[in-house]
Amino acid sequence: MADHVHYFFFGVYPYIALAVFLFGSLARFEREQYTWKSDSSQLLKRGALRWGSNLFHLGIISLFFTHLVGLLTPPAVYHALGLSTHAKQAMAVFVGAILGVVCLIGLLILIYRRISEPRLYATSRMSDWVTLVWILIVLSLGLLSIFTSAEHEDGALMVLLGEWAQRIVTFRSGAAEIMQGVPWVYQWHMVLGMTLFLIFPFTRLVHVWSGFASVSYLTRAWQLVRSR
Repeated sequence: MADHVHYFFFGVYPYIALAVFLFGSLARFEREQYTWKSDSSQLLKRGALRWGSNLFHLGIISLFFTHLVGLLTPPAVYHALGLSTHAKQAMAVFVGAILGVVCLIGLLILIYRRISEPRLYATSRMSDWVTLVWILIVLSLGLLSIFTSAEHEDGALMVLLGEWAQRIVTFRSGAAEIMQGVPWVYQWHMVLGMTLFLIFPFTRLVHVWSGFASVSYLTRAWQLVRSR
């Protein structure tokens, strides 16, 4: 039974989460475009919003892309650049720790702000609390995994995690088997992290797509406005 559960979460669940993430976002955009927003609470209370929001977004966006690059870059690539496995892991731990703490501080500010302000608390939906708490748990597990990484300085564990991710995105078999024996903190961090993609279309997180889409404004023609 345990083997079947393990295979499901590390061999099947990633594809379920990604499918819901992509097609769920598309369906929400098609059916509920007016809910495609972050529901800013700035009008209710400014307070520590700037610090909390900036730190949180800086941290979580940077963590997403560093995870993406770190997991999907084959060892041969960074070896060719003169970076050893040990050095890559040390760099990943150092950068991840800094970004993780930055993100955590911002997230705690936003949570405290939402709890301490009666108007914000009253207008918060269940999906808002689920999202905040879920990100807090995933982030905490990620920071906790740093101590486990320190016990595996050779970087072999990091290579295993990268191999798993690369097998998933290239649809190769054996991904679940690679995760056998990986410390629990990594397994929980990954499963709960994938679940964020699963709940993504049903929360305010969908506004992330609008952030990516705004890049198109850089190539848009200038709008010339003349006075009458």
